[in-house]
Amino acid sequence: MKTLNISGKGKPLNRKRVDPTAFVFTGHSYSTGMDVQLFEYNKELCNEYKEVSLEQLAAFEDAKHMYWLNIHGLNKADEIAAICQKLGIHNLVIQDILDVNQRPKFQEFDQFSFLTLKSIVPSENEMVTEQISFVFGQNYLISFQERKADYFEHLRTRLREEKGIIRERSVDFLLYSMLESILDNYFKTLNQLDEDINSIDFSDTNKEPQPNALETIETHKKFVQFIKKSILPIKEFAQLVERGDCKGIEKRHVKYFLEIKDLCLTLMDSCDILLSTLESHTNLFFSVQGHRMNQVMKTLTVVATIFIPLTFVVGVYGMNFSYMPELAWKYGYFGIWAIMLILFLLMLYVFKKKKWF
Repeated sequence: MKTLNISGKGKPLNRKRVDPTAFVFTGHSYSTGMDVQLFEYNKELCNEYKEVSLEQLAAFEDAKHMYWLNIHGLNKADEIAAICQKLGIHNLVIQDILDVNQRPKFQEFDQFSFLTLKSIVPSENEMVTEQISFVFGQNYLISFQERKADYFEHLRTRLREEKGIIRERSVDFLLYSMLESILDNYFKTLNQLDEDINSIDFSDTNKEPQPNALETIETHKKFVQFIKKSILPIKEFAQLVERGDCKGIEKRHVKYFLEIKDLCLTLMDSCDILLSTLESHTNLFFSVQGHRMNQVMKTLTVVATIFIPLTFVVGVYGMNFSYMPELAWKYGYFGIWAIMLILFLLMLYVFKKKKWF
């Protein structure tokens, strides 16, 4: 993994708009248009529509069918607002769908429930995060995605080919399946992060760590913290379902959302383990740096200590006295060299015996 790209860093929402009914998308435009897909299904049939008109959305009132409206691309704020207003979605929810800088949350209204969360797309070279929002009522579910991704392609296949029990159940079971898919991507991401973290090796204290090692550790730490923060609201939503505080979830499907809560707890435990490992790597990085510095300082100290007595000898015989007996000695020069060499070897022997180097 080379790049960690966390979305939600687009332009901030201007809350001092002159026209409060003007909706603004605060994220990045990943596409030039908006892609809308509608599934109409029950046990007997499944109809898929690639082009959806506002008139078709009125069919959501037909209780004989379940409806899943999936929208890719939020940069067309006016079109998103038109669809939502046709379905009676509150203006505050419309702006929450378009504002990707906000914290994930869950809200209930008279006719529908609203859930927004952060999701992630793991890949080999980068990790891309985005906001996904859900609006669900008695027989319909609307999902809003920033970009086109393959989060739910397996669910489309199940609907088309009648695999599993999705077509037999209400839309809250479809919501559970979507949350499970999103959490599965988090598991894949954490596994990839774990591999990247384990590839950071400081075991060889004699080897200089990579200059960007600490930066890589801090980047991973920031990303794991982001994942943990993103998972927490999903766990809180599952707990609301467990307590029976979400009217849009049928009692027979509560057990599935308990599984969502368990998955969130497992992910958060994995995040804690990774954060602990990264913290250990940070401490080890500084320990290795300190050890190498100590080795360098010890070597310099040994060299300086060896030359101190030699410098003293040279200093003595460098004094400008008129009478120094050794200066007149025929072998004085060689004698001084012999003394200096003996001192040098003696000190090396003592340092080696004491294992100072």
